[in-house]
Amino acid sequence: MKILLVYPEVPDTFWGFRHILKFSKVRATQPPLGLLTVAAMLPQEWDKKLVDINVSKLKDEDLEWADYVFISAMAIQRKSVEEVIDRCMLAGVKIVAGGPLFSTESERYMECDHLVLNEAEITLPQFLADLEKGTPRHVYTSDEFVDMAETPAPLWSIVEMDRYVLMNIQYSRGCPFDCEFCSIPVLYGERVRTKSADQIISELELIYANGWRGSVFFVDDNLIGNKKQLKKEILPAIIEWQERRGRPFAFQTETSINLADDQKLMDLMVEAGFNSVFIGIETPNEESLAECNKVQNKNRDMLESIKLIQSSGMLVSAGFIIGFDNDTPTIFERMTDFISQSGVVSAMVGLLNAPMHSRLHVRMQKEGRMIDGIHSDHMDYTMNFKPKMDLDTLLKGYKGVIRDIYSLGPYYERIRKFMNNYRTKTVIRYHLKWWHIVAIFKSFFVLGFREKGKSHFWKLFFWTLTRHPRLFPMAMTLAIYGLHYRKFYHSVLS
Repeated sequence: MKILLVYPEVPDTFWGFRHILKFSKVRATQPPLGLLTVAAMLPQEWDKKLVDINVSKLKDEDLEWADYVFISAMAIQRKSVEEVIDRCMLAGVKIVAGGPLFSTESERYMECDHLVLNEAEITLPQFLADLEKGTPRHVYTSDEFVDMAETPAPLWSIVEMDRYVLMNIQYSRGCPFDCEFCSIPVLYGERVRTKSADQIISELELIYANGWRGSVFFVDDNLIGNKKQLKKEILPAIIEWQERRGRPFAFQTETSINLADDQKLMDLMVEAGFNSVFIGIETPNEESLAECNKVQNKNRDMLESIKLIQSSGMLVSAGFIIGFDNDTPTIFERMTDFISQSGVVSAMVGLLNAPMHSRLHVRMQKEGRMIDGIHSDHMDYTMNFKPKMDLDTLLKGYKGVIRDIYSLGPYYERIRKFMNNYRTKTVIRYHLKWWHIVAIFKSFFVLGFREKGKSHFWKLFFWTLTRHPRLFPMAMTLAIYGLHYRKFYHSVLS
């Protein structure tokens, strides 16, 4: 068998960094971990080729070569998915589709030859067994959740690592929380399932053996879902491996805000090499937190929690949402003030949407508030249900929040606030490649000479050199990120 694994294009997003990646040879932030895991589950003797459309074109010769095209995608890739399917059908090559988009919206893609849905560790072996017998079915699905001990290491040998900003790894699936707007409980359940320490170290060793040095992203929706195992087994094993290998990796991940409640856990994460976490803050409005069942954020001083994490040695990026039923027009000023005070430099602010099959989606359907034909899967200035606040007021206020927090002055001020909060006892190691240097100089030219308000950049430049010289690379990285954020939001809101 000749298997072509295709990852559709991701549109311009807050986390895609498309506007600054063009300064380098890198074309995407991270490789498609799900497809690489699927590749590792296919028979070893089969030929396998990966085409990530985010880093290279899908050619007609690729489709002619393949016996089957395997496609995996998220909801935001819907447009590219449809284009890939059309090309496969025109070329007469059979399609095997799976992943989050197809698992939640399979009824939209019945033209695919085979839909291998939900967790591939369960459904893919069934498909492969039937394929060997010559009797493959159209749809394979399961409501079971796999034991992560059965998950193989991704097939890194088919990846061009130098086309990406970072590599990725998965430790757990599932989240112990049940936020109304989140589809994770539907896809992966509320029980946290984890890999063993031996599995994680083996996967890190594979990434290392394939030549990677630099950032590695733990893609878990909530890394700290099982704190006990993380502190007792996983982090100590990573710390030992990092020391043995000369600390080749810096880690990033996603956690819930209750990370701030456990100083030992934060210290272990920093010692293991975690220097950045993304947290869903959502809103400073307690009524809206109660509405969406964000229990882990309620009844706490979230500004103090963010400061605790920063002062422990981790940069905090955060997600914010506007459009809850309990939001009033006062939310816009409150949101702007909160973000300004927090020192959260990378603040992703989006409009509330109801993902397919989430509890919010079910509620909006019951209330007759869903809007047909809108698939708002990233920040594109739309909502897929009717909000309680007047829509014009909501959109105008949302746009004002974005303008206020990503104007040059407020953005650079948040960098300074973060630098003043940030503390770390560990040695910061930077794994610079030649293209990093080229990209840095190109970015500096834009920020320091071409962009309006360039004085803000130079003030930060000299302020950091004199006040926090050890953190100068981090400050300049955040300044470069700001270039992307401003261009992204301009393209979305203009």
